Amino acid sequence: ARGAKATDVVVLVVAADDGVMPQTIEAINHGRAADVPIIVAINKMDKVGADVDRVRRELAENNVVVEEWGGEVSAVEVSAKTGQGVDDLLELLALQAEVMELDAATGCDARGLVIEARLERGRGAVATMLVQKGTLRKGDYVVAGEVYGRVRAMMSDRSKELLEAGPSTPVEVTGLSGIAASGDQFYVTPDEKSAKAIVDHRVTKAKERKAAQTTKVSLDNMFEQMEAAAQKDLNIIIKADVHGSAEALKQSLQRLVHADVKVRVLHCAVGGVTESDIQLAAASGAMILAFNVKPENKGKRLAEDMDVEILPFSVIYDAIDHVMAAMEGLLEPIIEEIVHGHADVRAVFHIAKAGSVAGCYITDGKMFRNQKMRLTRGEEVLWTGGCSSLKRFKDDVPEVATGYECGISLEGFRKFREGDLIECYEVKKTPRKLELPKTYRPAAESE
Repeated sequence: ARGAKATDVVVLVVAADDGVMPQTIEAINHGRAADVPIIVAINKMDKVGADVDRVRRELAENNVVVEEWGGEVSAVEVSAKTGQGVDDLLELLALQAEVMELDAATGCDARGLVIEARLERGRGAVATMLVQKGTLRKGDYVVAGEVYGRVRAMMSDRSKELLEAGPSTPVEVTGLSGIAASGDQFYVTPDEKSAKAIVDHRVTKAKERKAAQTTKVSLDNMFEQMEAAAQKDLNIIIKADVHGSAEALKQSLQRLVHADVKVRVLHCAVGGVTESDIQLAAASGAMILAFNVKPENKGKRLAEDMDVEILPFSVIYDAIDHVMAAMEGLLEPIIEEIVHGHADVRAVFHIAKAGSVAGCYITDGKMFRNQKMRLTRGEEVLWTGGCSSLKRFKDDVPEVATGYECGISLEGFRKFREGDLIECYEVKKTPRKLELPKTYRPAAESE
């Protein structure tokens, strides 16, 4: 996870009354993936239902064994409400930092990590950055991935304007040329010319890599391309309030892999739903997933006129569930043929108004008036369709069972012969469910 990779030490906060929750396990996995030390803070010790032993046991079940149980993970009992144990936690963090020899120079140009990025009305592109080394100053030229710019303003996490920020300081920076990607490294350059040159080079290289990935038809991949052509596409446009959410949703949808239907994310960006997004959706038949954003007023009217679906979401799992349902709607149903019965044609009657009627004997099962019929002569199927009438003597009946005689008229067929076989059957269509691998897990917004 990106958040864990930007961290020197993970403080795993576990509520003493709730114990280990699914998000706790996810945080543990992120910390392990980033290979950083974990310190457990058992919070809410002031509550009546606090159960420290339960927390330790559940942590051990997830391979986080605290020192009190013979493990190597430090744990502190705290209360954010009363302040209990907070000093002990700070002391433990200072000790861990000393053991890890964590230090950072302040006199050099700043380097660090982009935590989040978004587009904000009135401010333009806003990037949340964590300074990891050096000092970032207002007016510095910075490069972050494929964007660059001059630091026009810096705000602290408490919305206080800053002139400079040292190591371990999170800041909101405005002045970049575009929306930086979460997880990009940033660093200060001497001037705008060098910053622009670096970004131009990166953009060119990215285009070259993309062009090199274009698949060429060969004997080896021809069959793969033929299979891909048989897939149905579910086109999607993602708009979100911040880059992390957009990226997490995109990654989650791209993990929805199925042989018969494919999710294609045509566009993924930060900001409100624009007229351009709606026009793209109309041209491609795409649905728009609006994650914590709304369409502009003109866009809303345009979407209605062009019959484009804009789906608002604030929870990533809800968006995934909707897309999975849409994918299931594109899957061809399971078609099953159920045979209900057979009838031998033993006589043919010609009636003036009704035409030809087959006098039949039901040999097995039942014949139903409202089901399909199939007439065979020898090994050849001569006709398939509906039943226009099913009679017992002169009475219309809905069904006739084994061992009874009846008269059958078929829609559009008159050339009965004695010895023909009429089969009554039903075509049952069962919607298919999207079966995902058990290992599937949506991307978290912190990834």
